Amino acid sequence: MPARHFTAAIAAAIVALGSPVRAEQLYVTPVMNYIVTKVMPWINDPVIIEAVKAQNLKHANMNAQDIDKLDRQWMQEIDAPEKPLIDSVLTTPASLFLQHKQAASAGAIVEIFVMDNKGLNVAEGDATSDYWQGDEDKFQKSFGAGPNAMFIDKPQKDESTRRIQVQASFTLKDETGKAIGAVTVGVDLDNL
Repeated sequence: MPARHFTAAIAAAIVALGSPVRAEQLYVTPVMNYIVTKVMPWINDPVIIEAVKAQNLKHANMNAQDIDKLDRQWMQEIDAPEKPLIDSVLTTPASLFLQHKQAASAGAIVEIFVMDNKGLNVAEGDATSDYWQGDEDKFQKSFGAGPNAMFIDKPQKDESTRRIQVQASFTLKDETGKAIGAVTVGVDLDNL
């Protein structure tokens, strides 16, 4: 089935079913399978794990005021000509790794970012709208739920691309199985 027909079929089935639980089954399983088979095999690359560990150490004594200050700075930089904080994240080896993987996904991954144990961005494919994800479901229902958690959010239409996207977030673990951060992957249902 062509991708555009698959998305239309999902939308029609969601409306017809009317039941959120049954409607979720139409996208949760394919998204989860994509994450498990296509993303998880490379997300534990040492460049990602070491970047998260390093940022966890760097931010170990950071308080809520420090986080708010950085988050405000990030949001102010979004439309600014100079972006020192954003650039400091987007140009790291871990971000370059994610950017390469996103480009190689043939449009299936529309966004990807990795967070530390406080919910602050460590690495990303493209700049997010804010630096701190710790107050959002994507962090609280993944890292906040434990080392084996995965949270698949509801599909949303991206108004700029007119595509249906689902965010899948899961806890990132170190080599010992300890939760050290979280990953969010925006998956384009049309390209799945």
